[in-house]
Amino acid sequence: MNSTNKVGLKREIGVLGLAANTLNRTIGAGIFVLPALVANILGSASILAYIICGLLMMIIMLCFSEVGSQITTTGGAYAYIHAAFGPFAGFLANSMFWFVGILADAAVANAMADMLAIHFLALFNPLFRDIFFFTIFGSFAFINVLGVKHGDNVVKINTFIKLIPLFILIIAGFIGTSTENLRWESFPSLEKLGEASLLLFFAFAGGEASLNVSGEVKNPKKVVPLGVLSGMAAVVLIYILIQTISQGVLSTDLALQKEAPLAVVANKVLGKFGSTLIIAGAAFSMFAALSGSILSYPRVIFAGANKGWMPSFMGKIHPKFATPYWAIIFYALFDFIFAISGGFKELAIIASASLLSIYMGVVLATIRLRLKNNNPQTDSFKLPGGIIIPIFAALAILWFLSHLAQNEFIALGIFLIVLSIIYFLINTFGKNKNVDSSIF
Repeated sequence: MNSTNKVGLKREIGVLGLAANTLNRTIGAGIFVLPALVANILGSASILAYIICGLLMMIIMLCFSEVGSQITTTGGAYAYIHAAFGPFAGFLANSMFWFVGILADAAVANAMADMLAIHFLALFNPLFRDIFFFTIFGSFAFINVLGVKHGDNVVKINTFIKLIPLFILIIAGFIGTSTENLRWESFPSLEKLGEASLLLFFAFAGGEASLNVSGEVKNPKKVVPLGVLSGMAAVVLIYILIQTISQGVLSTDLALQKEAPLAVVANKVLGKFGSTLIIAGAAFSMFAALSGSILSYPRVIFAGANKGWMPSFMGKIHPKFATPYWAIIFYALFDFIFAISGGFKELAIIASASLLSIYMGVVLATIRLRLKNNNPQTDSFKLPGGIIIPIFAALAILWFLSHLAQNEFIALGIFLIVLSIIYFLINTFGKNKNVDSSIF
């Protein structure tokens, strides 16, 4: 597809910005509790799950990199699926992607408020809590409306700040690590490895949302693979280092610290300052992740509006700031509504199955576009070995899907039926007739 954006968005995001948003969207609150949860399953051999899950996620991100260097329009995963499989699949991916993003943001915002409420009692008051959410989502929306470069810069700064406590912990942790604590007592079973890997998978997920701004990435054929793969590689390295120092400092006690294991590690190697730093770092990490969401997910809504799947005004671009301002306002508003309502908890069950479905769609799109190859682009990123890596990625996703609970599949099925009915109604009765019915 043509890399020139036809609707007036500015290509302002480079390798550093894309890598920072990939890292920022992936490293959230999970890493601050995961070391204990994984150690509870695998003990001192926990590092194996990180290596396995990290490799599988890198394989999946390789597929995102190939197709993302070819499909350079706004929308990320949705755009890739639409290009390969047509408008119906594109509509399903588009709707699932931004809706699941809202559910995740609402959960993150509430977790952050709960953590801060321990020190700021006013956040236990519903009114102050609502004002807190409005201020966060409103501020990020305002910044992103002013320009993609502003939103990108905020993500870069927030990512740098959120990594400082983790880097301090890693350095101090290695000084306090005992190699005796890292010795494996036994090799874990495949069942245990699968259980731990599924738990970790969702801690490695999220970076794909950084590609939603593909229509605003400079030279996407080079920037997309460099940005996404370097960002994900940094995530894998940081996760492995954190698990290593946590095990090395706490040994068998790590599995017992399920509430805040990194705070306990920091307290042991740095004293009270360390535990305070990690708690503050966890809260800021969630804050930073929200900044990345409001940069990324509104672009999916914007792209959907330009296909006729959302009200047409959400496809408008600000005449001065060249941003999809109505899509940004809509997304931030619904982030706020779900955050204050708490009603998202019943809907969150569809999140994991939806995300894995989108991953599978992108991997299959990579295979389809490779086989179809109607418009080869010699300067785009190509995976070595043809479709071998995408096939491995598809098998990995099927393995993860096989471990999901039955109610998650049922919830996903109901969600897809509802979306299918909506798509039929839009096509049948919608006034906006610019729905793209072509297949790439």
